[in-house]
Amino acid sequence: MIIMSDLILLSSIVFTLTFSFTYLFTLFLVKTLPKKGLVVEDYHKLNKPKVAWPGGPAILLSLLIIELILYLIYLDLRILSITLVTIIAGIIGLIDDKWRFRNGLIKPVLLILASLPILLLGVYCPYPSFPIFGRVRLHYVYPVLVLLAVPIVSNATNMIDVLNGVLSGFMMIATMPLVFALILRADYSIMVATLPLIASSLAFYIFHKYPSKIFPGDSGSLALGAMFCTIAIVGRVEIVAIVSILPAIINSFFILSSVKRLVEHRSIKVRPVILLPNGKLMASKESSAPITLVRMILAEGPLSEKEVVFNIFKLTIFSAFLALITALLTFWRI
Repeated sequence: MIIMSDLILLSSIVFTLTFSFTYLFTLFLVKTLPKKGLVVEDYHKLNKPKVAWPGGPAILLSLLIIELILYLIYLDLRILSITLVTIIAGIIGLIDDKWRFRNGLIKPVLLILASLPILLLGVYCPYPSFPIFGRVRLHYVYPVLVLLAVPIVSNATNMIDVLNGVLSGFMMIATMPLVFALILRADYSIMVATLPLIASSLAFYIFHKYPSKIFPGDSGSLALGAMFCTIAIVGRVEIVAIVSILPAIINSFFILSSVKRLVEHRSIKVRPVILLPNGKLMASKESSAPITLVRMILAEGPLSEKEVVFNIFKLTIFSAFLALITALLTFWRI
């Protein structure tokens, strides 16, 4: 029997510890990475400032510590799968941060490995729940979807990481409906295991927001995306997650449909956005430039980086609202 006061206390402790760990680890990286020459240019600013990079290890280490503690508390294999998938995806991101994958296929293929703990531990259910219609049987197809889901979602979060604060703010907002859906499902162990994703994103956002002091790198974006995806699968809130993360999925669809192949964003020669002399961003008029969510937002005219980020967050909040409605239609029982 769940004692609500104990659940609230544990949730508060988990959130506070994750936030504190991520904040302190990120602060450490902000101070030490530039001394080691680990910086990248912020291309969307006139003075091209050097920003500490990658901040992913701060996120990874925080999530690893807290999720392992939660696994020891609950002894729930689903929490172990969340931990393993997140760490594997983060390590793949670290490798990419250091050595730069030149072939666009390498990263998605490697990320299939990150999804294996879900299958090997048997922590998935091939009967996803849809609003109104209820459960749908996907007994043979679902394992294949699991293998594809982690690479797709991880790359989607990676592709939306283009402006100051977008990734961390986006993940923070998009994850909230999952917590709501898990509460409706009374799946409290996974609900608590989801809180570190929000807490870590919030703590990192403090340093990542405009003007950024640190960028997450692929190690951060892939880890956050993989964790989000795994929570959706093991928590059986897949449809809610898809609705909530729609802006990132649409962005990746725009890019892939315009480029017509899997490609590393660093290898794209024509930028979709142009920096104007007044510091504002303008959509590129080059036909060969990839279509992105940012380029679509700028279609009506130039905006400042802050304004673009604010528009992305508005879209994310709208998607999160639709995800909340989806959760109610799917799991609310009167």
